[in-house]
Amino acid sequence: MSLESFVRGLPKAELHVHIEGTLEPELMFELAERNGIELPYGSVDEVRAAYEFTDLQSFLDIYYAGASVLVTADDFHDLMAAYLERAMADGVRRAEVFFDPQTHTERDIPISVVFDGFARAQATFADRISTDLILCFLRHLTPGDAVATLQEALPHRDRFIAVGLDSSEVGNPPGQFVDAYRLASDEGLRLVAHAGEEGPASYVREALDVLGVERIDHGPRAADEPDLVARLVEQATPLTMCPLSNQRLQVFPDLRDHNLGDFLAAGAKVTVNSDDPAYFGGYIGDNYLAIADALDLSEADLVVLARNSLEATFLPDAEKAALVAELDAYAKRGRA
Repeated sequence: MSLESFVRGLPKAELHVHIEGTLEPELMFELAERNGIELPYGSVDEVRAAYEFTDLQSFLDIYYAGASVLVTADDFHDLMAAYLERAMADGVRRAEVFFDPQTHTERDIPISVVFDGFARAQATFADRISTDLILCFLRHLTPGDAVATLQEALPHRDRFIAVGLDSSEVGNPPGQFVDAYRLASDEGLRLVAHAGEEGPASYVREALDVLGVERIDHGPRAADEPDLVARLVEQATPLTMCPLSNQRLQVFPDLRDHNLGDFLAAGAKVTVNSDDPAYFGGYIGDNYLAIADALDLSEADLVVLARNSLEATFLPDAEKAALVAELDAYAKRGRA
C-alpha cells in the first residue's frame, strides 16, 4: 500500500473546516448561474488564479465574495454534500464543521435556510459519516453582533453543538467576545476559538482563560511562550492545525519550517485539518501528506495525529472509543 493510500484510508476526524471554505470554483459558478448572481470573475481559471494570498485578510476578501452565491437551502445542501463526499474519500469518520451564519444573515438569508440546507445533507450521509455543526462568530464584527447571532440561532439549538470564533484575528482579541461565550456555555454548547494563527500567543491564553475554550483552532504562535506550550501539553488541549492553510497565508511559507512537529514531539494533542480547502489547495488527506513529507513524519506519527483527532471530538466517550478501536485495527495492518 502506498503512503497516499494509507493516509486516505486512515480513520480520522476533521475538527477545523469552514464549510464556506469548501466552495470549489465549479460549484461557485453553478450556484451563481442558478441564483442569477454576477461574479467578479470570468471563469473557473480566473478564480483559481486569484488564490495567491499574502495574508489572512487577502484570503477573506475573496472568501466572502464567493459566499455570496449561497442563497437557498438547496445551495447550502449542495455545499455540504460536496464536502462530505470528499471527506469520506479521505477517511474522515467524524466531521465537526464550522459555519459562519453572519456571512449569510447579513445578506438577509434567514438562518433557518442555512440550517435546513445543511441538515438535509447531513441526514443523507448520516449512515456513513458522523457530523455536527459549530457556529462561528465573525470577530471583525462587534461582540454585540455575536450575542445577537447566537440568540437568533438558539431556536435551532438541536442543530449545532458548539460555538467558535474566526475571521480577522489581528487586533480582535478573543476576550472581547466573552458575553457570547458565556451565553453559549449557559446553553450547554461546547467552546472553541481560533487563536495564535497570526495573532500572538497571548490570544491563546485569552481564549483559554477568558472564553474557557476546550480546543484551540490553529495555535502555532503558542510556541512563542514555552510555558504556554507546557500548559497545553499538561491539560491535553487539542490544537486543530491546518498546514496548507498556514503555507498559503504565509504563516509558514515553507512547510519545512512548520512547528507542528515540535508540538507533536512535546506531547501536545495536535491534529491535522484542512481549514478552507477549496482556497488552500487541499482537503484533509492532502494536508496529512504535505506535512508528512515536509517534516518527514513516520507512519506512527500519522497514526498519533489521527488518534488525537478522534479523541478530541465532542462525541460521547463510547463513540470515540469505537472509532479509536477502528483506527488501531487499521494501524496494526499498516501498509503491508
